[in-house]
Amino acid sequence: MENLRQFFKNDKFAEYVGIQLLEVDKGYAKAKLELAKHHLNGIDIAHGAAIFSLADLAFAAASNSHGNAAVAINVSISYLKAVTEGILFAEAKEVSLKPKLATYTVQITDEQDDIIAIFQGTVYRKKDKLNVQKNFP
Repeated sequence: MENLRQFFKNDKFAEYVGIQLLEVDKGYAKAKLELAKHHLNGIDIAHGAAIFSLADLAFAAASNSHGNAAVAINVSISYLKAVTEGILFAEAKEVSLKPKLATYTVQITDEQDDIIAIFQGTVYRKKDKLNVQKNFP
């Protein structure tokens, strides 16, 4: 799983936004984002895109954890609580795994374990294997 964690360090957008992948296991991933001023929207709460991006990286890591390339075909997110500062965590868990489709839920929480948002996603599982050795010795 360490190779998969390293693979997702190549996600340039997540790196730019400040998202860190903490854990990856089969059908599971956890990521975090420390909110900064540039993550806030015009009314000084965490921008929905920042929260979505955090959830999306955890979703991507969990869905690709079986070694096959998995690409999102449908996602939705419900925002439940506004947040202005602190650290957010996204925990992705596999709900269903089939040969071609897999479904995941991602809970986004704050440091007090309050639920900030709930993300659901479905991926199409390609036959192509992930090249997790790419760019690594």
